[in-house]
Amino acid sequence: MQVRQRGCTVGVDRVEKAFPVVPDGFPVMHMAKAAEVGEVFVTVTGNTSVIRAEHFARMKDGAIMANSGHFNVEIDLEALAKTATSRRQVRPFVEEFTVAGNRRLYVLGEGRLINLASAEGHPAAVMDMSFANQALGAEFMVQRGRSLERKVYVVPIDIDREIARLKLASMGVAIDGLSAEQESYLASWRHGT
Repeated sequence: MQVRQRGCTVGVDRVEKAFPVVPDGFPVMHMAKAAEVGEVFVTVTGNTSVIRAEHFARMKDGAIMANSGHFNVEIDLEALAKTATSRRQVRPFVEEFTVAGNRRLYVLGEGRLINLASAEGHPAAVMDMSFANQALGAEFMVQRGRSLERKVYVVPIDIDREIARLKLASMGVAIDGLSAEQESYLASWRHGT
């Protein structure tokens, strides 16, 4: 399935991802249908073969494809290369494939993660939060290592909240905190639904 917004098609491959966007007014459809109406396709599923040969055959002339989900497997580049009658780089990070009907399809960043392949990576404003999460996660494991089981743990919500609080403060953003009464209310069912 796909979500289409303002000419940009974004991959939605699971019911739990598709369901919340429908009430917001975004059309959801199978990729075969989206391939016919879309102009820009950005995969973000983290899965393989999301855009395949049968989709390339239906795309409009000038359709643009990029991947922001996982490695370079979301767009089936091997199938695209096999169906193309010609292939050329039109500018850095943009490759043009000419397919049946003399239609031109464009792939950005060799189908790799577009923010890394065609740019300078994540901006520092994002990476500082990622590194803070890793550092505080490591600190958590060091402090509690002897009591933890050998398994994968989700970073505790308190760590995520502290990073978010610090980031907002560094940006000059202030928000209200919950009062004791509000925290109690949110944590209980005493007041009904």
